[in-house]
Amino acid sequence: MNDIRDNHSGEYSPPPGTEVHVYDGIVEHDNFLPRWWLGILYGTILFAIGYFAYYIIGPGPTLVQEYQSDIDRRPVLLASQPKTAASGGMDDSTLAEWAKAPEHINQGKAVYDGKCSVCHGTVGQGGIGPNLTDDHWIHGVKASKMASVIANGVSDKGMPPWGALLSAEDQKSVVAYVRSLHGSNPPNPKAPQGEKVAFE
Repeated sequence: MNDIRDNHSGEYSPPPGTEVHVYDGIVEHDNFLPRWWLGILYGTILFAIGYFAYYIIGPGPTLVQEYQSDIDRRPVLLASQPKTAASGGMDDSTLAEWAKAPEHINQGKAVYDGKCSVCHGTVGQGGIGPNLTDDHWIHGVKASKMASVIANGVSDKGMPPWGALLSAEDQKSVVAYVRSLHGSNPPNPKAPQGEKVAFE
């Protein structure tokens, strides 16, 4: 806002085509907005109208429908993925021995805290997922079976496959940590699920 006056008469002379407002001696110019800015504005408005017409009052899927579609396609996608052997050639007895090594247990705990505790509880007591500390197991208690479940997931129970996200060593360390939780009797344990089996 500038008080521009004619050099000869001292009167204000606005630029051609410019609308001017004067308030208390202050001159305000109504300058034109840049075309690129107006283009973005009008484009956004047109997009919003199209979005509303298609997704709100038209045939477009809602967020709930898109979510359900993803859930329905998940088993098919998981079935198409190659199975991962998380045991890395280690047999049950060797994997079980890892549960007795503090370095493997500590490594497994770090992975468990970051990946597994949300569903299985901070100390294995269960939550969305089953209790990992009692004598009841849904998929078997062998170390190699635990490794397979971790690697390949359980699609119908909502457990994701971790084989592509965790190294083989991390997966085996998680097995070691989970086995070390057996019989720890954490507070507020989830009710038993699966069959009662002898821990091997």
